[in-house]
Amino acid sequence: MTVKTELLTIDNFTPPSRTPWGGTKIRGHFKATWDLPTSWERVGESWEISVEPSFPSRLAQSGRLLSEAISDDPKAWLGESVAHRFGGQTPLLVKLLDAADNLSVQVHPEHGDPILEPGESGKPEGWLVLDAEPGAGLYLGFKPGIGRAQVQNCIETGGKLDELMNFVEVKVGDAFYIDAGMPHAIGRGVTLLEPQTITPGCRGVTYRFWDWNRRYDANGVLDPAGEPRPLHLERSLDVATYRGKDEVSLADEARFEPIRLPQEEWEFDRHVVIECPTFVTEAWSGSGQRSFQPFGTMLTLTCVRGQARLESERGAVNIRRGQSAVVPAAEGEFTLYLYRGDIVMCRSVA
Repeated sequence: MTVKTELLTIDNFTPPSRTPWGGTKIRGHFKATWDLPTSWERVGESWEISVEPSFPSRLAQSGRLLSEAISDDPKAWLGESVAHRFGGQTPLLVKLLDAADNLSVQVHPEHGDPILEPGESGKPEGWLVLDAEPGAGLYLGFKPGIGRAQVQNCIETGGKLDELMNFVEVKVGDAFYIDAGMPHAIGRGVTLLEPQTITPGCRGVTYRFWDWNRRYDANGVLDPAGEPRPLHLERSLDVATYRGKDEVSLADEARFEPIRLPQEEWEFDRHVVIECPTFVTEAWSGSGQRSFQPFGTMLTLTCVRGQARLESERGAVNIRRGQSAVVPAAEGEFTLYLYRGDIVMCRSVA
């Protein structure tokens, strides 16, 4: 069977009970042109590219799991170097997230953290802001000079942990890298694309510091008489990075240069957004065409505006807003035609 570029199904959503903070922009804007059930009005997460068993991606045409397709021919899909490094499966997970309310304050461990159980993994991630309401922002690390004891006391006495954190107001095109140890939370009013890497076959681990002292009913709806979400205070405190008063804040360290939008609608602009040890994210924006030489590994393409068409010797694929595709290493050279569009590309680093 020829390995070629494949579209993925568009509705790989997590249930509202898992994301009580979810908003309406994924369903109502980014995927507004698709015929989706009205029950999906509020969507917190759309797992655009995933081989994780809990919410795996499927190929749109055949319905096969993406993980199965890759397993059939890992080198053709991932390229020899990435297939070797990650055991024949992609470590990439790419999500759309929409926060109508603040997410909990979280932290991720290192990939090789000795406390991780078998089948668990760290999950370094990037954030590319796609939409932001006025004044909306992100919580990135504790302020310089804030130590473990102050954080623990704040949480145990019912205080406001956000007051100890760096708040960064954001706009469309801002980009950040959230490394292991970075306490973080997406603030209300922010919609973003989140690429991350998880050891294949494992579950990415998140430790939850604090959830704004909220309580929920069994369906994930705010309820003062309900139950709080489980916290992982000791592990969070152990994993978190703290900075001295004279050190650079984690928020400043996490920021990348914002996307430079095309000066003219009919330009095709390409540049790197996030570059880290395990993945690279690029933005392809505007209108026009570009030919791309082989990257040597699988690409993930998520269309967040307009539309695109990818052509190669193996065929052609049209990609619309709200849709994602995977381009195998074996695709070789291809040409991308972009029409008033924004494509976010992610690839693993060998």
